[in-house]
Amino acid sequence: MKKPRIYTTPFASIYPFYIEKAKKKGRTKADVDAIICWLTGYNQQTLQQQIDENNDFETFFAQAPEINPNVSKITGVICGYRVEEIEDKLMQKIRYLDKLIDELAKGKTMEKILRQ
Repeated sequence: MKKPRIYTTPFASIYPFYIEKAKKKGRTKADVDAIICWLTGYNQQTLQQQIDENNDFETFFAQAPEINPNVSKITGVICGYRVEEIEDKLMQKIRYLDKLIDELAKGKTMEKILRQ
């Protein structure tokens, strides 16, 4: 079975779109980075390394220090799928990130986005 194209897409090629989406709604790159770091366990330096190394999404999530234990609190629909029901774990992580960025763009507070 062929891998979905997003798995082999460099994270660095999508990252600017996350920032652009956030900025259109008055949010910042720092907000986007905080979400990514919360989800993956990267810090600012290791996140930048992933971007500089042009790693694909599969590698980006495989090398993530620790997926946040509160990801199970992320629920809802993204791209027509309920994130909590996605069986493919990598696709689920990618959709969790999409969902969190969408929530940021919709104006939710960081406390709610980060499930605090």
